[in-house]
Amino acid sequence: MRAGASSRKRGWMRRTAGAIALAVALPLGVTVVGGGATASAAFDPAAQDFTVDSEMGPIKSRIWRAADGNTNRVVYLLDGLRARDDLNGWEIETGVGGYLASQNINVVMPVGGESSFYSDWISTSNFNGQDTPYTWETFLTSQLPNALANTYGFKSTNNGIVGISMGGSAALTLAAYHPEQFGYAGSLSGYLNISAPGMREAIRIAMLDAGRYNVDAMWGPPWNPAWLRNDPFVFADRLRDNNTRVWVSAGSGIPAPGGPSQHSPIEVFNTGTGSALEVLAVANSRAFQVKMATIGADNVTYNFQPRGIHTWRYWEDQVHQLTPDLSATIG
Repeated sequence: MRAGASSRKRGWMRRTAGAIALAVALPLGVTVVGGGATASAAFDPAAQDFTVDSEMGPIKSRIWRAADGNTNRVVYLLDGLRARDDLNGWEIETGVGGYLASQNINVVMPVGGESSFYSDWISTSNFNGQDTPYTWETFLTSQLPNALANTYGFKSTNNGIVGISMGGSAALTLAAYHPEQFGYAGSLSGYLNISAPGMREAIRIAMLDAGRYNVDAMWGPPWNPAWLRNDPFVFADRLRDNNTRVWVSAGSGIPAPGGPSQHSPIEVFNTGTGSALEVLAVANSRAFQVKMATIGADNVTYNFQPRGIHTWRYWEDQVHQLTPDLSATIG
């Protein structure tokens, strides 16, 4: 039995190393967009703009009000590495804002934060002329919830937070360090083992590709303790001790049926890139699963799909699957 377990562990380590090598070769932040029935929904007139001042300047969020008018059930949806400044990717590529509102959940989609990991940065990036350092953690846990409470009466405790890719690890980080605000956290194709060999280098390359950001401005050089503070694998015990309800999912990297046409080179390239990124995400997420099991945590639902790549179609489906768990947790 021990020999079999050892063999499986060696195989998992080989797959993880291969996935990280792919991430270094391919920009970590590239995502495959579209592909779903409600994909490319873009601007939803049912949502409201909500702008709040911050140390970064005015930050816009998009708000969907719960269908039954309640103010107690709130979820934040975080974007990926290539977050845009006009709309959140969840709105551009999916219809989950309206769907969650129909399930009597208020939805908050912050807009912006490219390459930020939704973190408070140490300094401004010196590669791209960033004017002020990112202070996303402060904004999401102080300024935004306070403004939402004052304007809409939204409850600022026991909220949910769900993110994709970069936003997946950020969702778990914010829940770990702000347990009163976030009682539920979801990581969809997130990178949950940032300390794994090669991951910091992969993130460095990805952030250069997505906006020319210098990762040292975020958490300092690779030996800075800030890297450990933001690594779900390292702070897993906080999620256990807080009894945070956690949802972790990733696909296998194998495209689902109905993928791109063989006659579209761009789509085929994107599918290959999305597959590589999802292999890395599932390796990270599986490592996090092992860590949580090792420390006796039983507050996580794992949803690893036999098919699925780094794509909005997969993430939209995951939101539909996790909604009953989210709804039951935030009350």
